[in-house]
Amino acid sequence: MAYDDTTFRRQSDDEADGDPAAYRNGFAATDYRSRRRDLDPADGGARHTEPTADLALRAGDGHDRLGVHIGWEIVLLLGVAAIGYLLYRLDPASLKRPALDTLLVAAAAIGLLTLGMGVTLRAGVPNLAIGPIALAAELHYAENGDLGLLKCALPALLIAAAGGLVVAVLILALHVPGWAATLGAGLGVIVYDQMRTVPVVVQGEYDPTDHAIYLFGGFAVLAVLGGLLGTAGTIRRWLGQMRPDGDAAVRRGGAAALPVIGSLVLSSVFATVAGLLMAAQSVKAIVPATGLEWTGIALGTALVAGTSAYGRRGGIFGTLLAVTGMTLFLDYSDRRNLDIALFAIAAGAIGGGLIITRLVETYGKQLPLTPLDAQESAAASTGSSWQPDIWEQAAAPPPRSERWDDGPWSGAR
Repeated sequence: MAYDDTTFRRQSDDEADGDPAAYRNGFAATDYRSRRRDLDPADGGARHTEPTADLALRAGDGHDRLGVHIGWEIVLLLGVAAIGYLLYRLDPASLKRPALDTLLVAAAAIGLLTLGMGVTLRAGVPNLAIGPIALAAELHYAENGDLGLLKCALPALLIAAAGGLVVAVLILALHVPGWAATLGAGLGVIVYDQMRTVPVVVQGEYDPTDHAIYLFGGFAVLAVLGGLLGTAGTIRRWLGQMRPDGDAAVRRGGAAALPVIGSLVLSSVFATVAGLLMAAQSVKAIVPATGLEWTGIALGTALVAGTSAYGRRGGIFGTLLAVTGMTLFLDYSDRRNLDIALFAIAAGAIGGGLIITRLVETYGKQLPLTPLDAQESAAASTGSSWQPDIWEQAAAPPPRSERWDDGPWSGAR
């Protein structure tokens, strides 16, 4: 009997891969499992590592807990009610027209600044230039408001959008932190603001209090709609691709371009509209300054609203409630002659907001995934249809019998 005709004949790798008898005889089973576990047949033999729950979490899968946001928004609602009650007791006319119209316009302006800061925070590129941009818009309206609202506002909006686009391209091309790039841009805008040496008297005749309800209503719709869209995991992860993860200097790829560009352009436009509203309802001359106090107010209000300083996470009604509370507090402090500087209010809001960020990041973590969900999520993130469980089952040898006379030796006995 020839050597090749016996059951001990050495088999090639291809034969061992396709012949189940190789497993019964104990040949090449270990090698088969090791190679099949690392190779993905759907990708033409590309090598993969076995997915784990940690990999799925790093890919951004899972579901964030919104309970912490809802709980904090209930606290915000109670705080707004308390400030409103104090303001009403101090001066009941402050919550009635025409004083209420002025309050609504102020809330719309602060709300637009907060929306601009909030959307850039979620995108991971906080725009620290929105305060100087708003002040530049105020000065521009004060000098050119007599041309009409449209002729005055349109150039300012175009310049702001172009500036946001340039900064976004700089961030994406160099992959630098958004706060650093926008702070540099804000310092450049401050140069424009401080080119005036004396206060500028407002020349325009437009009175935004005539449309106070519509202005505040528009802000409220944008705030709630943005919060609702942010509850969708797909949108939240898409928008927050610049959120720090691992090595922050590693480029995020072309997929992060649209969120960065869109958020910075939108926030610059919001800041310009807010500055136009502030100047249009101002009864005093616009004083040249830095505008950084409004950056601090917007940042502190956005953080207090529940938007994470790390990006991506945020609530639903938090922005609307935080802006309402900030507006009521500013009016209350002004009527009580508390003489609190805007920088001090901004510093306090930022300090409290950082505490809220810690709570949001601690208790808003993703729910843990099961091993099966982790495998499916990791496969979906890599675009592969590889299923390790199937290969494990195919590679596993049949169980051995306890009897010595069972198996392939029983016929040759």
